[in-house]
Amino acid sequence: MLSKKSKYLQIAFNKSLEEVSQMINLLPPSPKIILEAGTPFIKQYGREGIKFLKGIWSEKVGNKAYVVADLKTMDRGEREVKIAASGGANAATCLGLAPIETINEFILNCKNLNIDSMIDMLGVEFPFEILQKLKTLPDVVILHRGVDEYENNKQKQVPYNQIHRIKGTYNNVLISTAGAESTREVLSGFFNDSDIVIVWRSFYENPQNTKEIAEEFLKLIK
Repeated sequence: MLSKKSKYLQIAFNKSLEEVSQMINLLPPSPKIILEAGTPFIKQYGREGIKFLKGIWSEKVGNKAYVVADLKTMDRGEREVKIAASGGANAATCLGLAPIETINEFILNCKNLNIDSMIDMLGVEFPFEILQKLKTLPDVVILHRGVDEYENNKQKQVPYNQIHRIKGTYNNVLISTAGAESTREVLSGFFNDSDIVIVWRSFYENPQNTKEIAEEFLKLIK
């Protein structure tokens, strides 16, 4: 469902079901918005949490509703993909730090179940080297500055410098960047050719302003 001709804003949700419902109801019904069931959200609500997000977003945007299950799979690739798919997820994530065998299994099962595979390169110094070892490329590569990384080192940058190297070699792979939060950083993500920019803190800390924040970010998508 993702198009190389479009850009997307991915919003990660990690609050209670009631709070998330209220926030989603405030979102503009844009097909350029991707919803993410964040890792803490999935740990708390499991497959039913994924179903909840997919159901409520589908009511707003119909069959264009796209939901990512941020599993951060590290092992048992086949089993975790099945859980995400049964919850209605359109995509799931696996860590680039996982064993290559796990990543290959994860990508294979995503293809078999017709959902997108996203490999999260959080903590991976050289993402390109991981991609070279895979049997099949993922649909999306996530270049990620972690929350704890940034909070303990304000100089830590989102690794935009990796985007052109990956796209220059693997032109069918979409690039997602995570760790940006300000309008300036989100704009930098799209300027550096990210296909998807992931945000969470702006919405998490200001849920009552969900509509205004989303509309401001959507203005940056060409």
